[in-house]
Amino acid sequence: MRRFTIASETAPETLDWGRLRWLCNPPSTGAKDLTVIDVTLLPGRGHNFHRHPDQEEVILCVAGSVEQWVDREKRILGPGDSAFIPADVVHASFNVGDSEAKVVAILGPCVGEVGYEVVEMGGEAPWNTLRG
Repeated sequence: MRRFTIASETAPETLDWGRLRWLCNPPSTGAKDLTVIDVTLLPGRGHNFHRHPDQEEVILCVAGSVEQWVDREKRILGPGDSAFIPADVVHASFNVGDSEAKVVAILGPCVGEVGYEVVEMGGEAPWNTLRG
């Protein structure tokens, strides 16, 4: 298990809305309580509405401009801003800038093999109508 995560030595996982690198989770560090993910959101893209039934989360904006939803409340986050999401609360993050946005997602405790559980909600009401 690693104790240090070096960016140049950690391959990103590519998704249709961006990239992520697992900084800390059970397979990489043996963590039991923390899952930490370095997330890059492509311009105009984002992680649509979803929830983590058994995990709390903090999202820290590191770069760019992120439309952050926590339940039905929306705020625009810039570098240094953050959002706390209680367990099982629906939320979403969208890049509303012209360049890549970066956030760090910190979840706890670890759940499942990779330390992360997600239930996608973007196709369900009212979440599928909030961004109009």
